[in-house]
Amino acid sequence: MRINFYREFKNTVQNNAEKIAVYDGERSISFGDLNILETKYASALFNVSKQAYDKPVGVFLPKCIESIAADLAIIHNGNIYMNLDVKYPVERLRNIFNVIQPVCIITNQKYAGILNEVDSNMPLLIVDAGLDKTDNSVLSILEDRLLKRIDTDLLCIINTSGSTGTPKGVALTHRGFFDYVNCTSETWNLTNSEIIGSMAPIGFDHFSFELCMLMRKAATLVCIPDQYNMFPVKILNLLNDKQATFIFWVPTIMVNIANMGLLDKIKMPTIKHIWFAGEVFPTKQFNIWYRSFPKTVQFVNLYGPCEITVDCTWYEVTHEMDESKPIPIGKQCQNVNVLILDENNKLVEKNQEGEICVRGTGLAMGYYNNPEKTAAAFVQNPLNSAYPELIYRTGDIGLYNDDGDIIFKGRKDTLIKHSGYRIELSEIEHVIMNKLKLVKNCCVVYNFSKKEITLIYENDSELEVSEMRKEISKELPKYMIPTAYVYMQELPRGGTGKIDRALLNKQVNEEK
Repeated sequence: MRINFYREFKNTVQNNAEKIAVYDGERSISFGDLNILETKYASALFNVSKQAYDKPVGVFLPKCIESIAADLAIIHNGNIYMNLDVKYPVERLRNIFNVIQPVCIITNQKYAGILNEVDSNMPLLIVDAGLDKTDNSVLSILEDRLLKRIDTDLLCIINTSGSTGTPKGVALTHRGFFDYVNCTSETWNLTNSEIIGSMAPIGFDHFSFELCMLMRKAATLVCIPDQYNMFPVKILNLLNDKQATFIFWVPTIMVNIANMGLLDKIKMPTIKHIWFAGEVFPTKQFNIWYRSFPKTVQFVNLYGPCEITVDCTWYEVTHEMDESKPIPIGKQCQNVNVLILDENNKLVEKNQEGEICVRGTGLAMGYYNNPEKTAAAFVQNPLNSAYPELIYRTGDIGLYNDDGDIIFKGRKDTLIKHSGYRIELSEIEHVIMNKLKLVKNCCVVYNFSKKEITLIYENDSELEVSEMRKEISKELPKYMIPTAYVYMQELPRGGTGKIDRALLNKQVNEEK
């Protein structure tokens, strides 16, 4: 019976005590020793958090052995883990604390000062400050707590950006992650011997999936240091050194690796599963990856906002793609139902665009301590008037193609009206990057005050605007050709590696 992930972890430890659970730089830890470490943290957390139960507990550490043990200790306590990026500015942390109201933060001496600046009254568990003993009297209390935990209780809170600048805390359940791990494991035959090249930031839902794979499937995590993003050769060499079998990355780093020609120089013979999600993977660079591996390697494009527990659709790519077309996001995952609804809340026909909406077990419980935002996004299924049933409105636009696969078309907030025409800005990006291959990467935003389509692009060198316009005019009508052109050596990216569209949009629209 699947009830909570701590039970899964204990079962994994029992059967894999000597196996390496985590590689962290020059360090590693077995499942048995990880269990000992997290139990030590768990007994200390019980006292520092004043015996809090079913409450958010923050983790303010880099991705490492200690942060993974901290997450496990929080689950062991019957609480809800909330991982925080140590690069978050103080104001963002303060906003998160104000909304989520964590009862305690697990950190180390290096980062404690930052947290004291955010909230001097916040209880802290300092993991490198003499936690030498486990309080055995606490463990029986924690065991009784775990008997109360059910699959609809929260496992974690993932903070996502909010339109007002205040992050929204997505409340995700044990059940949602059980469903996702089961679906992906069964669909792609993930074994109990996977070694995961863990690139995802600690506060990202991909990392929580990897943690669940560790707990339920005895997967080994190879922590890829953040600074390796600047040195992709080190990433590939690390994967080879640890004989990684599985990666699940945001495409940005994969595009950089393809553009640098590294896959011709460094082969990765142990990789069996290559997954990507979080943003569109340009087909040109995808094809470079596909050609670089044996046909036995599984390439999977996944799609889904955090609010439905990691992802809700998948498309396994089994051939090179037409570079003029996007990779489909495919079909719905097991125990998930994707509804594409038109403006009248009716199901669309094939090749008709609508908003992607989702129902199913993976749906988040809402946004933590934010009923207003929850009510706006998690709404009654308009196709069902017989009983209460929530769906999540993603704000993404998609359609079913002739093969029955879902095609992602863009965000509702990237649909604009310009010169009387309805324009999807992501279509302009696709043409410039994939069809014309003019630049390495780009983002198209709209300057509402000047009524200008603005192309912001990343490239090795700045290009002549007149030449760019000439090339773009071969593919797009005049009303879709960007008016303003901004060159950057590197586009800004958020913590997950995605292009920070919101920041670029804000900069363009605040220009005088």
